[in-house]
Amino acid sequence: MRSLEVQDQSPYKDQRFDPVDFSVAGRRWLEVLRQSNHHNNGYGLEEKLDELRSLLGKADGDPLRIVGVGAGAWGSVFAALLQDSYGQFREKVQIRIWRRPGRAVDRATAEHLFEVINSREDVLRRLIRRCAYLKYVEARLGDRTLFADEILKDGFCLNMIETPLCPLKVVTNLQEAVWDADIVVNGLPSTETREVFEEISQYWKERITAPIVISLAKGIEAALKPVPRIITPTQMINRATGVPMENILYLGGPNIASEIHNKEYANARICGADKWRKPLAKFLRQPHFIVWDNSDLVTHEVMGGLKNVYAIGAGMVAAHTNESATSKSVYFAHCTSEMIFITHLLAEEPEKLAGPLLADTYVTLLKGRNAWYGQMLAKGEISRDMGDSISGKGMIQGVSAVGAFYELLSQSSLSVLHPDEKKPVAPVELCPILKTLYKILIIREQPSQAILQALRDETLNDPRERIEIAQSHAFYRPSLLGQP
Repeated sequence: MRSLEVQDQSPYKDQRFDPVDFSVAGRRWLEVLRQSNHHNNGYGLEEKLDELRSLLGKADGDPLRIVGVGAGAWGSVFAALLQDSYGQFREKVQIRIWRRPGRAVDRATAEHLFEVINSREDVLRRLIRRCAYLKYVEARLGDRTLFADEILKDGFCLNMIETPLCPLKVVTNLQEAVWDADIVVNGLPSTETREVFEEISQYWKERITAPIVISLAKGIEAALKPVPRIITPTQMINRATGVPMENILYLGGPNIASEIHNKEYANARICGADKWRKPLAKFLRQPHFIVWDNSDLVTHEVMGGLKNVYAIGAGMVAAHTNESATSKSVYFAHCTSEMIFITHLLAEEPEKLAGPLLADTYVTLLKGRNAWYGQMLAKGEISRDMGDSISGKGMIQGVSAVGAFYELLSQSSLSVLHPDEKKPVAPVELCPILKTLYKILIIREQPSQAILQALRDETLNDPRERIEIAQSHAFYRPSLLGQP
């Protein structure tokens, strides 16, 4: 056998190490190895876990219980991130995820899943080792029906089949999942958040201490009476459960779930009260996933829903112009000017949102499911009759957000001065793209091509003018966010 010569790069390469005679150099080298192994096995993670446990008053032998509610792409990836990092400390933390039972995997998806498994040697070996491979063979042949909760246990999210995750502890009974949770991660769509947390509140009636809730949901509802205002998922959770707002946080950022799981560099913000946001930012932070913290919860949450609105239109423009870079840039200029206009209604200091909002919008327009939805709709590969929940993609939250923002900004009580007509108009009259998306998606009186007609309207104002209007007037309406 040919020997391999390896160049020693250690600082002790000129010192001889006798494995029997532990010289000073030998002991120093072993310590370097020990520290290296300690680091590779999670050095620093256990300290962060212990710090959070201490803040939550967890005693020895009582594990920190973290529960994900909802198993869409981002909710599943978020649970997998925590499991990958902290799952090794089984006596100190338990991580599980809840999803509804009974969702069958169709034959086409089962066949595709089988292809994914066999293309990944690590996944294939893992399933064989867990005696879980045979059921995927049977499903591929049509001899067995798989279920979404069943495959999630093996690390496959139904909305993200091509990105295998780590195995997860899956619970299908909601009461069992949440009744003793210390931290609950809301991975539900905004359209389902209220209903599920109203049920959860029944299981928390006997609790002495309130849990922490981290919401990942991006979407809003509009309430028009007694005054027009936005209702966000964190507010839904607060009203449904009675958990104080200081214990409810929002985490969002410019990220794509599959890319975060593949350890592409990403960042996010966790927003909420001082008490928990900094400790949680530290706990969640990883080398490839940097988490900052911010006190402005509601505005960031609303902006997370707003960018989904315009992402749908971006997909339509891309499809109808054969991916024309020029047309997409024209759309970007107009949609960002509308978003800036709307932020001046919602935020007292909107310039602070410019970076996070534009970054989140940019990544969503590039690769998000809402842009994909707009593109497929324009190509005729899906239709509005299929609803907002699309197989393999999950809930398209931008659709309901279009309706909510349109209804809200149509209220005459929020009127602003029209720059040309010099008369009060509802804010939506200065947002032609939002109006067009409403006509396409909600009342369905126009085809998707109307988005191009809106851009090519010769009477359309320069986007710069819309921004100048917002910046030169006292537009801020704190009541929109339920503030006095």
